[in-house]
Amino acid sequence: MTSTGSAAPAGRSLLARLERYYDAVPRGSARGERFGPLTLFVREGTGWPFYARPSLAGCDGVTAADVRRVRARQRELGVPEAFEWVAETSPALRPAVEAAGLVVREHPLMLLGPAGPPATTGAPDGVTVRIVGADDPALPGAVAVPYLSFAEPGTRRGRAGVTELDALIRKLTADGTVERLAGRIRAGLTSVAAALEGDTVLSAGQHQPVGPVSEVVGVGTLPVARRRGLGLAVTAALVADARARGVETVFLSAGDDDVARLYGRVGFRRVGTALIAGPPAP
Repeated sequence: MTSTGSAAPAGRSLLARLERYYDAVPRGSARGERFGPLTLFVREGTGWPFYARPSLAGCDGVTAADVRRVRARQRELGVPEAFEWVAETSPALRPAVEAAGLVVREHPLMLLGPAGPPATTGAPDGVTVRIVGADDPALPGAVAVPYLSFAEPGTRRGRAGVTELDALIRKLTADGTVERLAGRIRAGLTSVAAALEGDTVLSAGQHQPVGPVSEVVGVGTLPVARRRGLGLAVTAALVADARARGVETVFLSAGDDDVARLYGRVGFRRVGTALIAGPPAP
């Protein structure tokens, strides 16, 4: 688990900017339900379910009872009992969440601000990195690769390869996941980058712009293709695309300290700690 004490101090204006972003992103496809100082985002239609987080007004008075009310509503909706927030912005939430029986995981919150160095890194020989459009034949692979990556977390080479990728592409195409992301691309809500060797997507990720702020999310590499700098090349392409769209503040949450060190190589610096809570493992 990472230490909240290792973060560089972040200004209140920056943290407030990120809070507004976190509150705005789900509202394009979800409604907010208030539970005291907490907001649960309930997706309207199909797609990946959202989470609960502090309201923009803050959650200094939050209690374990508030958290339990949200959990009950999540169970009623049949969605994960998930909470996400920034430790430095809402310090009162962690004790309430833990008292309500949830387990908290820490992730380095990292920023590449307006004055940050350019995130540039080259792809290995034979690999092409590009922004993937809604009708690009590489989109299904770009959707599938991060799922396989997150199923085998870490930075070491793993087992899943092209055979597993092909099977997952068929599944995510059939269930509408690929077309939902294509719709977000067409609407300007998401931008996708991928690293390809021939026609095979080896690494992919996204950023989601809202005005002058965007978060890099879901960067993952096919486990058998790790340790080649592919994730960094994809991240650099996403940053370049965000800058081209006029985004001033680009940020991300790293999986752990090892991953954070990799992002540090393309100019990201740690400014806080992103917290994610859910039920304990069975």
